[in-house]
Amino acid sequence: MEERKCLECKGVLFGRIDKKFCSDQCRNAYNNQLKREANNTVRTINNRLRKNRNILFGLNPSGTSRVHKDRLTTRGFHFKFFTHTHITKAGKTYYFCYDQGYVEIGNDFYALVVKEPKI
Repeated sequence: MEERKCLECKGVLFGRIDKKFCSDQCRNAYNNQLKREANNTVRTINNRLRKNRNILFGLNPSGTSRVHKDRLTTRGFHFKFFTHTHITKAGKTYYFCYDQGYVEIGNDFYALVVKEPKI
């Protein structure tokens, strides 16, 4: 019978015939390696969304304000990262980073809003 090897460290396996890893540490290391690329992508996107939300929150202390596009971009805001949109009956599209939102109002100005949670 052929020797069975741990998928992570290649050590010899003892015990159950369907065993794949010699320890929990090897099992965790193997699975973390498989998921690393996907986790990094998600982490990068979440960090970008969080930064966008913080920028909007910092520029909108009163709940509604008006800001020029340059103030957003100089702080590192990226317009292609948002969590969801809301289209009004008038056809305006609001973009949201979680609860903080913005809509273009013309001449490179944006209205900043806060979406109150529904209770």
